[in-house]
Amino acid sequence: MRRPRLKDMGVRGINTKTKKLADGTTKTYYWAWKGGPALPGKPGDPEFMAAYNQAIAQRVRPPEGVLLSVLQGFQASSTWDDLAPRTQRDYVKIIKLIEKKFGDFPLSAMSDRRTRGIFMEWRDERAKASRRQADYGWQVLARILSWSHGRGLVSANPCEKGGRLYRGSRAENVWSDADEEAFLASAPAHLHLPLILALWTGQRQGDLLRLTWQQYDGKVIRLQQSKTGMRVVIPVGAPLKAALDAKRGKVGPILLNSDGEPWTADGFRSSWRKACASAGVVGVTFNDLRGTAVTRLAIAKCTVPQIATITGHSLRDVAAILDSNYLNRDPRMAKEAIRKLETRTKIPDRASD
Repeated sequence: MRRPRLKDMGVRGINTKTKKLADGTTKTYYWAWKGGPALPGKPGDPEFMAAYNQAIAQRVRPPEGVLLSVLQGFQASSTWDDLAPRTQRDYVKIIKLIEKKFGDFPLSAMSDRRTRGIFMEWRDERAKASRRQADYGWQVLARILSWSHGRGLVSANPCEKGGRLYRGSRAENVWSDADEEAFLASAPAHLHLPLILALWTGQRQGDLLRLTWQQYDGKVIRLQQSKTGMRVVIPVGAPLKAALDAKRGKVGPILLNSDGEPWTADGFRSSWRKACASAGVVGVTFNDLRGTAVTRLAIAKCTVPQIATITGHSLRDVAAILDSNYLNRDPRMAKEAIRKLETRTKIPDRASD
């Protein structure tokens, strides 16, 4: 029987944190919202629900007509509930910055042409430290304003179509065969399967850490991507099948840490970074394995639709990845292109000259 979700119980905006205790067990702590009061027990318990309802009733609501009201409304919406937990945590960091800078900004000014310039100045100031983070802050603000515009809370979205400041290329951020070999030769055995899974499925770290044995039937892996909701069915190639079948279980997560326990996201990232450093693998991350999978499929002459079917990207995103982000201009592709051209070109006979 499926456990009721928080939003099904009328509980929204809850902040949670799970910790591993000294005796090896885990405990989840709850707060009414990020930075809000702690809640006793667990969702569904009478004392939990009473404390939650009291906290919401006592929460000081922002004055109507300012940006803070929209920021809080977004975090209490079903749109917020549908975001992945990691995305929510990342958004909260940006929303706090927006609250501090623009919390009392009047909503009536959203249709003023000067407002876009004010927000762009904020982005430009943040870009001095990091263009990528400046773009992300703009993206979060634009999404919240789009949500509020769709509900008639603001008359315009001044952050619509703001473009990007960060134009970094990831052409070199592709795992090479040498990187893969070095990692497998040096890294602990329990980190081998994550590498192989990522290279042969092209899926995100979070989705792979949540992958269970029930989603693998010996021939294909079935999963729903947490970020996009896209459902993908991935045929399992021979190297991945061999790696999976060697560890085949019946239930629970496929990827486990050295203690045989499910990974936490932070624990996995820390272990992965240490393993890469020990193996001498530099300049690439686990996230780059998704693009590496796209690149390798392209080099293997897979079409864009075929690649998208496996990785869950849109056709446009696959093309964009191959064009500007990940496609390392592999010399093998150039040589093959010249050979194809040679077969279509009649070479002049110079013997009679």
